Amino acid sequence: MNSKIVAESGPLLPFLFSKWPEVKRTKIKQWLRFGAVNVNDHIITQHDYQLQLRDVVSIRPQKAPPPGSQLPAGLSVAYEDEELLVIVKPVNLLTVATENERDKTAFNIMTDYLRRRGSSSHDRLWIVHRLDRETSGLIVMAKSEKSKLWLQANWTRMEKRYLAVVEGVMPKAENTLTGFIDESQLHRVFASDHATSKTREATMHYRVLRENKSRSLLEVTLESGRRHQIRAQLAAAGCPIVGDKKYGASANPIKRIALHASYLKLLHPKDERELFFESPLPDDVARLAPCS
Repeated sequence: MNSKIVAESGPLLPFLFSKWPEVKRTKIKQWLRFGAVNVNDHIITQHDYQLQLRDVVSIRPQKAPPPGSQLPAGLSVAYEDEELLVIVKPVNLLTVATENERDKTAFNIMTDYLRRRGSSSHDRLWIVHRLDRETSGLIVMAKSEKSKLWLQANWTRMEKRYLAVVEGVMPKAENTLTGFIDESQLHRVFASDHATSKTREATMHYRVLRENKSRSLLEVTLESGRRHQIRAQLAAAGCPIVGDKKYGASANPIKRIALHASYLKLLHPKDERELFFESPLPDDVARLAPCS
């Protein structure tokens, strides 16, 4: 399809509706979901992405998933191409197998998803990073070991953001938390201000989006990716994530912790073009957040 040049700044989805009126709105939303919309040659998936004057918007449809490739409720594909698979993981689903759970994992489900499409019994995935069972949101998987290794080697160049609803009020509206994480125990980590032989440095940034007297909605950006890092560091700062009783939360009103991996900026392993992905707060967590 022809490219369109933006004449007036504004959100992406209304622009798509106005410039491609012959296309059904449900189809245009599918373009966004499956990474077919390009702005200045960057794949954009968020519907409220803000277009600027003279941006160039083009459509490059990906191959649609075939019939019979449906996924379990709550698990969805945000983007797929020959090298990458970006998914939204629901809460209470492991990323990879453990001793206690071998089969019901995001990795196994998505591997089966690829193989059911019939291209090859050898279709497989490689894990690039993980989310806790208790955390929902965006996960990146690779379709080759080469892509996996490149992404992991360049992981600090990617941008990862989370949304968290925490108990209480943070001491500052915006701050950087720097400390050390002890991951030597299997089921819990410990945040500390002091380095030991068992700790690794951990840095995260937070910004308060909304707050009231009892809860705050935070945007968290990670520099390091330690196990349970966000949970432990926010608890150490006096504001545990709502529902996270393991790290000191007083209540668990929705039977999950209120943490969601909401944003990724990736560099594609093939040509280093930028890819952007967003996943909004699940409804149950959104209901816990303070009103604006």
